[in-house]
Amino acid sequence: MSRRIVIVTAVHAPSARYLPEAYESLRAQELPAGWDWHWVIQEDGTTDEVAPRVPDDARVTFRQGRPGGPGVARTIALAHAEGEYVKVLDADDRLAPGTLARDLAALERDPGLGWATSSALDLLPDGSTVGFPGDPAEGPIERGAVLDHWKANDFRAPVHPASLFVRRDLLTALGGWMALPASEDTGVLLALNSVSRGWFSARTGLLYRKWDGQMTGQSAHVDPAEREARMAVVEARTRALESFRWSYPPRGTPGD
Repeated sequence: MSRRIVIVTAVHAPSARYLPEAYESLRAQELPAGWDWHWVIQEDGTTDEVAPRVPDDARVTFRQGRPGGPGVARTIALAHAEGEYVKVLDADDRLAPGTLARDLAALERDPGLGWATSSALDLLPDGSTVGFPGDPAEGPIERGAVLDHWKANDFRAPVHPASLFVRRDLLTALGGWMALPASEDTGVLLALNSVSRGWFSARTGLLYRKWDGQMTGQSAHVDPAEREARMAVVEARTRALESFRWSYPPRGTPGD
């Protein structure tokens, strides 16, 4: 039997129109022999607007649920994520060629790594792309490095959480994504880095679409009071995990 990477996508009605492009970017991925992927699309809601955009492919599972935000949708999608690894792919984003194979190779060759991320480009409405300054060098990301950078740079992580590739057991052990109205992906990234080393691929792995309807572009996302509260709980969770000295892999095992 093939080993599996589960692609988890949260979608709401306004972003459903981009699902065909996300699908094409996934179909273009090439994996080593013995591996395949399963795409779990979870609608954050129960509208009639998403299902018609879901590809007719045996490797795709579509589910709906009551609205709770993208973190809730991704976490409930884990009920259908039967695979060793989970890859995030937001409905409006696209994977760059070779992304899955590079992520997989990083974690397969080093059992001491819990997760991987990659360089991302903003995909603008005119089809052009813009890079982010200050990407780290390709290689391992040591425990605590993401929190240190995040605190020193106005709560901006050094790597993009929308490019996350992670061991499924580790993700579920941390409870999936945080129960926050936004920044839930940054929260799980910091939690992962507090208990495990990660990997950063300098090659572009994600095209992060910028468009008027995206949730991070809404005024509520930058409301100062809510942002302060989100950052406070993200930091508190991360520091609590550090203080418990829990780790992946468990201390004393190969790769620790």
